[in-house]
This record gives sequence, C-alpha cells and structure tokens, in this order.
Amino acid sequence: MTRPSPDLAARRMAPATERNREPILAVLRQVLPTSGTVLEIASGTGQHAVHFAAALPGITWQPSDPDATWRESIAAWAVHAGTTNVLPPLALDVRAEPWGIDAVSAIVCINMVHISPWAAAEALFAGAGKRLGPGGVLYLYGPYKRDGAHTAPSNAAFDAQLRAADAEWGVRDMEAVIALGAAQGMTCDAPIPMPANNFSLVFRKPAAG
Repeated sequence: MTRPSPDLAARRMAPATERNREPILAVLRQVLPTSGTVLEIASGTGQHAVHFAAALPGITWQPSDPDATWRESIAAWAVHAGTTNVLPPLALDVRAEPWGIDAVSAIVCINMVHISPWAAAEALFAGAGKRLGPGGVLYLYGPYKRDGAHTAPSNAAFDAQLRAADAEWGVRDMEAVIALGAAQGMTCDAPIPMPANNFSLVFRKPAAG
C-alpha cells in the first residue's frame, strides 16, 4: 500500500534553524562519518534534517521527534526538498525504550538538552551508549554554562526564561554534560565555540582495538 504524501502545508519554520544550519554543517562535515545511518534526536521542524542530508549524500539521515506535529513537518520538508536519503521520522522520546532503532553510526542532537528535563539528557547518553559502535559520534549543539557561569548575559536571560516556562528546563553546565558522556565511556573533544554564544560538543566512543 502506498503511503499518502504529507501535506506540504504542514511544514513549520524556525528562524534560528536558518541562521545556525551552516555553522553546524561545517562542524558535522568534520566529525560525522561519510556513510552509515545518522540518528537525529528531537528534529523539530525538519529544516536541519533536509539541509544536512542534502549536503551529506553518503549518509542516511534518520530524523525523530516525540511530537506528531513536528513529525508531520519533518515529512513535509523531506518531500518539499526532494531528498532521497531522509527516512520517515521516528516517534522517539529518549526516555522511553525501545527507540525503534538499534545501531547507528552517529547521533545528532541540536537544542534539546536545555529545553527538556535533565532526565532526558541522561537518557540521551544512555541510549547513545547502547547504539553507537566503536568510533561512533554523538554531536550536541546549544548554549551551556562553563564552570557554573553563563558565557553571555543573553544566555543568562534565556536561562531565566526557560526556567520560568518549566522549572525542569534550563541552560546546563557543560561539565555536567561531559560527565554524562564519560559515564558511557565517551570522550569529549575540545568544545567548539559557535555563533550566538552556543557550543558544539563532540563525544566519541573509543575505536575498536
């Protein structure tokens, strides 16, 4: 049976995605494998998924999101962009096993850790530890505190805004996030400063042998 095409009107837009996609892509080109399946956690609108997949044609991009509205947007963006290496989005909440996918070459998670409970960050790393093979990469992007301090006044204001919306949200301490990776046997490269007071964090599982 043929799957019905998604309604292109379901596409949603996030202006920040348009601004940050090229700086993020520049890092992904350096750290992702040239082939294999990359799982994107909390894909949101789907704008990142289609942009990265088009730029990295050797990779199979597996988007996901726990929200059905976002999954509709992801599917609509994939049709609109005509990408052939973007899979249908998974209904995936990192806190709920199984994820619907067992083994991947890399995991990408953009702007989720601060807009979710800390338990979601813990589950993200636990799930990545199970699914990434030797040499696998987990890539995170977003704002972080360093040594308990915000890196810019705008981040402090953003943190207050997040916590006012949900007491379990907030800009995280980078050192605490790196510790989650260490608990799963992953090392973190030197943090990469990004535009608008964000950082890229690249975690790696040890290579075989």
